[in-house]
Amino acid sequence: MLRNLISYLDSVKSRDPAPRSRAEILLYPGVWSLGYHRIAHRLYRARLYFMARLVNHLSRFLTGNDIHPGAKIGKRFFIDHGFTVIGETAEIGDDVTLYQNVTLGGTDPANGIAGKRHPTLCDGVIIGSGAQVLGPVTVGARARVGANAVVTKDVAEGATMVGIPARAMLVDVTAYQRDFMPYGTPCSDCFDPEKQKLELLQCEVEQLQKRLAELMVEKQRPSLPDDASLFQERDRA
Repeated sequence: MLRNLISYLDSVKSRDPAPRSRAEILLYPGVWSLGYHRIAHRLYRARLYFMARLVNHLSRFLTGNDIHPGAKIGKRFFIDHGFTVIGETAEIGDDVTLYQNVTLGGTDPANGIAGKRHPTLCDGVIIGSGAQVLGPVTVGARARVGANAVVTKDVAEGATMVGIPARAMLVDVTAYQRDFMPYGTPCSDCFDPEKQKLELLQCEVEQLQKRLAELMVEKQRPSLPDDASLFQERDRA
C-alpha cells in the first residue's frame, strides 16, 4: 500500500511542478477526494447506498469535488485544484488528469430507462479547466480537451479538442509528442480549424484584390494602334 501511495504521489508531482515534496501533495484536495471516493465506491458496490452518499457528501464539503460513489476511476487519477463534478456512470481510465471546474455530466435517457449516461475517459486523457464532457461519449486515449470546451460527441485517440461545440484542432508534432501537456492544449499558437479557414479566405481575397488592381491598370493603359492600321493610314495619306 505504501509503495502504491508513493507511486501515486510521484505521478502527481510529474504533472504538477508546484509541490516541493510528496508530503505537500498529501494536502491537495484532489488527492483527498480520490481517497474518499475509494471508500464510497466500495460502500456503493456493497449496496450500502446511504453510507456511500454520506461519505460522498463529506468529501464534497471538505474538498469541493463531487464524485458520485458509482463512478469507476482507474489508477493515478489526479484532480488539480478542484470544484469538479463526476457523474454516477462515468468511467475513468489510468493516468487521467482533470483541472478545476470540469464536469463529466450525464444526459437524461429519452426512453426513461437509466443506463450509461456519463462519459468514458480512456487512459492518459487531460481535461482542461472549465471543460464539460456530456453524455455517454468516449474520449480516446491520450486525448486532450481544452479549457471551456464542450464535448458532446466521441473524441478520437490522441485528438486535441477546443471550442463550443468541441472540434479537433491541429497540434505541432513537438507539442503532441510530449508526455504531459498542462491544461490539455499547447501554449504556443494554436491552429484552430475555423481560424485556419478564415486565414485561407483572407489569402484568397488578397490575391483577388491584387489581380483586380492589375486588370484596372491594364484597362487604364492607352492602347497603341497595331501595324495594319498604320499601313491603312499611310495609304490614305
